[in-house]
Amino acid sequence: MINGNVSHWWQQIGAPKPRPELPGSITADVAIVGGGYTGLWTAYYLKQQKPELKVVVIEQRHIGYGASGRNGGWLTNAITGGREQYVKTHGRDAAERFQVAMNETVDEVIRVAAAEGIDADIMKGGEFNVAYTPAQETRIREFAAAEQQWKSADLELLEAPEAMAKINVANTRAAVWHPHAARIQPAKLSAGLADAVERLGVEIYENTRAVEITPRTVRTTHGTVTADFVVRATEGFTAGLKGLKRLWLPMNSSLIATEPLDQSVWDELGWNKGEVLGDFAHVYMYAQRTADDRIAIGGRGVPYKWASGVDLDGETPPATAKTLSDIMHRFFPATRGAKVDHLWSGVLGVPRDWAATVGLDRETGLAWGGGYVGTGVTTTNLAGRTLADLILGNDTDITHLPWVGHQVRKWEPEPLRWIATKGLYTAYGIADQTELNGRKKTSPIAKIADVVTGRA
Repeated sequence: MINGNVSHWWQQIGAPKPRPELPGSITADVAIVGGGYTGLWTAYYLKQQKPELKVVVIEQRHIGYGASGRNGGWLTNAITGGREQYVKTHGRDAAERFQVAMNETVDEVIRVAAAEGIDADIMKGGEFNVAYTPAQETRIREFAAAEQQWKSADLELLEAPEAMAKINVANTRAAVWHPHAARIQPAKLSAGLADAVERLGVEIYENTRAVEITPRTVRTTHGTVTADFVVRATEGFTAGLKGLKRLWLPMNSSLIATEPLDQSVWDELGWNKGEVLGDFAHVYMYAQRTADDRIAIGGRGVPYKWASGVDLDGETPPATAKTLSDIMHRFFPATRGAKVDHLWSGVLGVPRDWAATVGLDRETGLAWGGGYVGTGVTTTNLAGRTLADLILGNDTDITHLPWVGHQVRKWEPEPLRWIATKGLYTAYGIADQTELNGRKKTSPIAKIADVVTGRA
């Protein structure tokens, strides 16, 4: 089993072609810090609309090195933190517009991939989430009833026989499915986007770490970039920038990829239409059937490291592979003999209120996008389009969505944020175990954890 080495996705296709380091101090119209999806999409839409702009991207290692090249490959329509928060702050119509925009963004990513010749193993099969305990069944039915009140939800509640005919998850009690999701190969999308923006004239500098971002300036290990606009697109690595240690908490998520599975296993599972798969546990899992017939399945391993520490190359405690394998075997007993080929982790950015944000301060020229809490594969595209419109001064529908300009207070200093995060996932783990043991209602421990951390 390979442990770390960034991700299975990059191991599968090989490291991206090397790009130069920043050659020294330079000037640009727009400087983007971070060579992941947010930075690449922003560069793409800027150059599409205004080709004469000088746009540069600064990346600490290589493009797609962070969450963009390590995630579970869920191109789905989820609004980070849920749309109900925007009903409270902006009204139901604004929340509905946001959801429609996210639905459309799934198709926009697919459109651009086709237009740019990016083969990212995209297969649009929708998002399928299953309940396999009585408490999860209660939650999934409540969720379905609430979702079906929204015109944009397009959600179906599936009873056990219908659900198991779609994907044969053991002990299924009910499931939900919606069409606005696709499976992707994350590193292929990263590499293809990088090539696309370079064809448009974007300059990408790798192995160049940004140390500090100030108005119209990026100070790096290889020189200073001065620009009219500076976009912070650093997601889970934001805590490494001077003065931003407590802005977003870097949360770790881990994945395994099995060996390719025999056709007999897939015949039993019935999982063949590109659906991405999740559940209604508190410490939820996420999975896909890869284009080469593996199961890639993820969840929280060691979710947070003291003082916002980040493991750069994805090496993960081997016990996490067993935890994720056990989940897979519980879902699919036919996989018990399957070998795990790869284990890795990535880091995602978590704001204090679990709500993603995008915005621009025109006075300082500072722009930002991130805080996706694991829903970034789609949201980054909407962020990139929004940032391009904000920078270019375009007054569009997406620049008025309720997440634009959202500000949130910083996380508490240590040891409080370590205690809060550790306590949260301990509480969720206890709640999930009691539900597996037969508890019929959602544990009050989980409800308290949601309130304390702002997820409720």
